[in-house]
Amino acid sequence: MSVIVFVSMFGFIKATASEIPAGEAVFFRSFFAMPVLITWLALRGEFPHKLKAKDPLSHFWRGLMGTCAMSAGFVAIGLLPLPEVVAIGYAAPLLVTMLAAMFLGEKIRLVRLSALLLGMFGVMLVLSPRLTVLDNELTTRLETIGALAALLGAVFSALAQVFARKLVATESTGSIVFYFSLMSSSLALLTLPFGWVLPDLKTASLLITAGLLGGVGQILLTESYRYAEVAVIAPFEYSSILLALVVGYFVFNELPTGIMLLGVGLIVVAGIIIIERERRLGIARTGKASGAVPNQS
Repeated sequence: MSVIVFVSMFGFIKATASEIPAGEAVFFRSFFAMPVLITWLALRGEFPHKLKAKDPLSHFWRGLMGTCAMSAGFVAIGLLPLPEVVAIGYAAPLLVTMLAAMFLGEKIRLVRLSALLLGMFGVMLVLSPRLTVLDNELTTRLETIGALAALLGAVFSALAQVFARKLVATESTGSIVFYFSLMSSSLALLTLPFGWVLPDLKTASLLITAGLLGGVGQILLTESYRYAEVAVIAPFEYSSILLALVVGYFVFNELPTGIMLLGVGLIVVAGIIIIERERRLGIARTGKASGAVPNQS
């Protein structure tokens, strides 16, 4: 349900992208997610006492990186077919593996390193048709900007996830989600002098719906991680490309290319290898910590 809701949200944002600047779209997406989140927290008995921040600085960096990721992603959605943006976004989990090794001291062994290289090769395949910087046609240049924005969005998303990994040690899930929405709404307001427009009723309805869907999607994703392991959930997240292909084709008349589908396949395979490797290492660490004796049969 989370995947369906988030892809639908991206569809609403894309439908307004020709009229609404990315910063304004970020504001609507974040601000109108907050009533949904507050209601959810209140029903769980976590509002407002569970919102006390123990690590405000990490909340700030997580919010900043997440807002930059959302902004870059919305720019890309306006310039590229929806399935391509979703596919390039799959680079984020791969980049998290790299960044966790750099900043959190996590080790990358041969299996994960090989999967990481395979996945990044897939990302480059998806990007390759758009990186024609020598072409002077405006449409082509805009597509190149869109591809770079999508890649930049994946980088910022990976950084946000690294900060989120740090936050979960001291902060409640509700506070992480709430302060991200609050900060991204506030940061989006800083783009107000750079060309916000007054949307008509139809466009405003689409933007508000995107915000409400964003809040619902965050709750569903949070709850999914509460009841299942990452290894179980991640393949469902990769199914978003199938929904993006359907929405892109039937709503926006976007056709995928063969090279894009090949790149997506490599990215998904690499991501599942890394997730499965993480799961096996987690089981091994748990076994060692509990003093369990491996089955010798």
